[in-house]
Amino acid sequence: MARATDVRIREAALYFLPVRTRVPLKFGPEALTSVICARVRAVAEDRLGRRAEGWGETPLSVQWVWPGELPYDYRCERLKAFTARAVRAWGDWGGLGHPIELGHEFVERRLPALVEEERAERGGGEPPLPRLAALVCCSPLDQAAHDAYGKLHGLPSYATYNARFMNRDLGDFLEPAPGADVSFKGLYPDRFLRPEPLRRLRAWHLVGGLDPISSEDLTGEEPEDGWPTLLEDWILQDGLKCLKVKLRGNDEEWDCERLLRVGRLALQRDVDWLSADFNCTVNEPAYVNRVLDRLRDEAPRVYGMILYVEQPFPYDLEARRIDAHSVSARKPLFLDESAHDWRLIRLGRVLGWSGVALKTCKTQSGAILAACWAQAHGMGLMVQDLTNPMLAQIPHLLLAAHVPTIMGVETNCMQFYPAASDYEARVHPDIYRRREGAVDLSTLGPTGFGYRVEEIGRPLPEPALVAAA
Repeated sequence: MARATDVRIREAALYFLPVRTRVPLKFGPEALTSVICARVRAVAEDRLGRRAEGWGETPLSVQWVWPGELPYDYRCERLKAFTARAVRAWGDWGGLGHPIELGHEFVERRLPALVEEERAERGGGEPPLPRLAALVCCSPLDQAAHDAYGKLHGLPSYATYNARFMNRDLGDFLEPAPGADVSFKGLYPDRFLRPEPLRRLRAWHLVGGLDPISSEDLTGEEPEDGWPTLLEDWILQDGLKCLKVKLRGNDEEWDCERLLRVGRLALQRDVDWLSADFNCTVNEPAYVNRVLDRLRDEAPRVYGMILYVEQPFPYDLEARRIDAHSVSARKPLFLDESAHDWRLIRLGRVLGWSGVALKTCKTQSGAILAACWAQAHGMGLMVQDLTNPMLAQIPHLLLAAHVPTIMGVETNCMQFYPAASDYEARVHPDIYRRREGAVDLSTLGPTGFGYRVEEIGRPLPEPALVAAA
């Protein structure tokens, strides 16, 4: 049923904002030292001709979305070009509806054709853009549509995820797992969201694979910019209670020692929880099981602090159907890179995964639908970071505030490029700085995602693309 509240995107502008890290961030075999953030300004118009402007932003994190041996510059330029292609295609499309309906339609029906079109224009001899990369390229405009919709109706965007505004219930988007006593008919996303969002979230700090734990790890090349270098100093400054530990996944001795070192420091400094992130580099469950079992036997208190294990196995869940039950029997096991949509989460559940790490960089629409499917099937939730600076941090934290995560939210832009968010931090200081182990969302505005863009006043470069329907 068409509603007067339905919107279409009338205008969109794309901006590329380069950011450099203060220290390298290791992703599997690669290290990130800079990133291009894609920011989109979109104008949504309802059936009555009323308009509102919305914003979305996502880091085009090359090493994460497109791992491999292809040159970095080649991958980065293709991501930028595809983001422009997606923005232009959405503008040309002219679809009408609620942002979740529009986002789902675009990703399901239009995105695959865009990927094939892009590859064909390159002659067909080059590798296709990975699905994860394509989703990340779509997410800034998807987010902007959600922000604009909320602002148009004078509400927080999350207050529109219900029967009052949506034309279609969850049964039109999601299918239950075979044999599950689950039905999505007549339900809307608000059924799976907190009635009142959290304003204060426990913050997880990322212990990167190159991060120094103690003074013996220092090389003398560390930045002298007033921010901590050693893990202990971060714990003391930010009052941290949760640490996510990046591991190699192909060096069992190093991984065990890393967890032991971080765990012992955590015990000394009253940290409550750890998580272990193997970054998709493990090829068989026995590797993870040996690391966990050794930790259990040698340091049972540290083992007890591990709240969950994140994505040890390769990205392509369909091609690499690894039975993970033996890992999830030891610790909760969360999908991340493999969880592109609810269908892959359904497959993960069959293979033994117990939870899913959500990311707004895979589109806001997709994250909401994935959260609904997972909860309906008894799976745990977490919200993981893509080292989101500037505006990208806000939808990320809002997702964690509205869904029942296993514990708070991962947030690490303040570790790797704190200066990048200087403009935004003037308006939202406790969103870009962790205090007493938490971030605070109380400064957000009352409509859309609450960015308060006009007050932030960040100067933008000339747009890389301007599109109009």
